[in-house]
Amino acid sequence: MTTALPHRPVIGIFWMVVTGFLFICVTALVKHMGPRLPSAEAALIRYSFGLVFLLPAIGSLRAAHLTRRQWTLFSLRGGLHALGVILWFYAMTRISIAEVTAMNYMAPIYVTIGAALFLGETLALRRIIAVVLGLLGAVIILRPGFRELTNGHFAMLIAAVVFGGAYLLAKVLTDEVKPSVVVAMMSIFVSLFLLPFALPVWITPTWEELAILATVAVFATGGHYTMTLAFAAAPLTVTQPVTFLQLVWATILGAVVFVEPIDIWVVIGGTVILGSVTFITWREAMLNRQITPASPATKF
Repeated sequence: MTTALPHRPVIGIFWMVVTGFLFICVTALVKHMGPRLPSAEAALIRYSFGLVFLLPAIGSLRAAHLTRRQWTLFSLRGGLHALGVILWFYAMTRISIAEVTAMNYMAPIYVTIGAALFLGETLALRRIIAVVLGLLGAVIILRPGFRELTNGHFAMLIAAVVFGGAYLLAKVLTDEVKPSVVVAMMSIFVSLFLLPFALPVWITPTWEELAILATVAVFATGGHYTMTLAFAAAPLTVTQPVTFLQLVWATILGAVVFVEPIDIWVVIGGTVILGSVTFITWREAMLNRQITPASPATKF
């Protein structure tokens, strides 16, 4: 007897649309706050507010009997994620929202490469095609040699790689530990790793900045929750293409609110990257294999 929930594609699409809206609100708030606060400090404050949402997981944490190996993996994942968050905050305040959103789609591509290198997953032709298309999309966005690349672009490129590594570790840990413990341990370790980066450059935040970062924590947590609702209601082959709306909204938001010029190459490159991720997701699902690339690797 199966206990699988029935697929509800309309509900899944609805929750994925809500997820995209919440994540765009996060990027808009960080963009509005600006670069006055150091990236590590802004990230630490955001995650400190986020620790409030861990209260329901205290019971699971106390009941978990983690091995030394698992503690090591949690620590490594926390360090990688902390670095990725710092780089994301830095990039968000220095390049356009559309560029950050489009380049963020690269994380699942790096996950595919990492799974082949470190987890022994087969790099079949369909995966190779997806990786090549994803890298091509990144080249279209950055256009090296045709325009000046800033530190924000390089920060976002590295952030996508780091987030990919953190996701691979999460993939290993979720096979051994309850999801609530994995999420809680990530937030705790990320906060701990951010401390030594934030304290030496600490600037007293204003009440407005604290309010913005608290709201970011609420929206980001809500976005991850609604994403899980979307995944529970419908398969990734249904919800994955909906993530393209994030790029559309990011482009419109940047142009209307922050007066950022619309770069058609960013839209084209982002479409190519998302298309490659959607392709590999669909092919893996059709073959009833485990899907390595996750839907948007937005981990603020």
